Amino acid sequence: MRKPRSDSALRGQVAELDRLDPQLVERLRHEALTAPAPWSAEYGEYQSGGWWTTSLMNASGDAADVRIGDCTARPTSLLEHMPTTAGLLAELGLSYMWVRLARLEANAFLWEHRDYDELDHVERHRLHIPLHTNSSAFLVAGGAKVHMTGGRIWRLTPTIAHGVCNLLGPDRIHLIADVYADRAYERLTRQADHLLPAERLPIPSELVLAEKFADARRLADLGYVEAAEYLLLRLFYSFALPEGAVYDLIADLHTARGDSEATACWTHAKNKLLALAS
Repeated sequence: MRKPRSDSALRGQVAELDRLDPQLVERLRHEALTAPAPWSAEYGEYQSGGWWTTSLMNASGDAADVRIGDCTARPTSLLEHMPTTAGLLAELGLSYMWVRLARLEANAFLWEHRDYDELDHVERHRLHIPLHTNSSAFLVAGGAKVHMTGGRIWRLTPTIAHGVCNLLGPDRIHLIADVYADRAYERLTRQADHLLPAERLPIPSELVLAEKFADARRLADLGYVEAAEYLLLRLFYSFALPEGAVYDLIADLHTARGDSEATACWTHAKNKLLALAS
């Protein structure tokens, strides 16, 4: 099996940009937990279930409109209930494409994927401000995992393959802003810290992968096909694997079972989620 990408993938993807005043963070957290948010489950093919978003700034002004796209964002009605959050966004002075709250429940996963592929090739970046989190919630990229600590502004480059999980809970709630590159963004990133508290995931042996594959095969043969697929998908969060390896394992599982339709479906899913040529 090919080795996963080096640490440079993670260093190029995640950086700590700034630290916020703890009292400000507490007010932001209170607003996120108490505002009357119309949470929506969108991008279902990218997640296990348990990932919810609601918009604070977008093209339509409708907080339930959460499928992002290029636009000159304007505040939604939800942001009117969140004056501290609105004040921070105004103070940052960024060129916003979209701003959301994202909630990831316990035992929930965003599967390995890339973002922005469906958008025009304009320089844009994604900022994360963790408002409510826990140590079992982490990002995986380049064969390593990093917990985005609360009270910071983080930059994420989502065009690199990555996944997110919240293993134990409580809910992970982030303020996420997709922004266009401009002078305000350049000022914010001037002091970026790329020395992350990342943890390398172990590289699995062929024997370990064979055992996991056999476990999945037994589940599928008993009729628990979705559980078998989830078992393989979750390997991404435990082991350093080459890009797309979990999707290949699932396709191999269905090939071994003689289900060519499911094999084709997962091959297509891999190409779509990782923005690969079909």
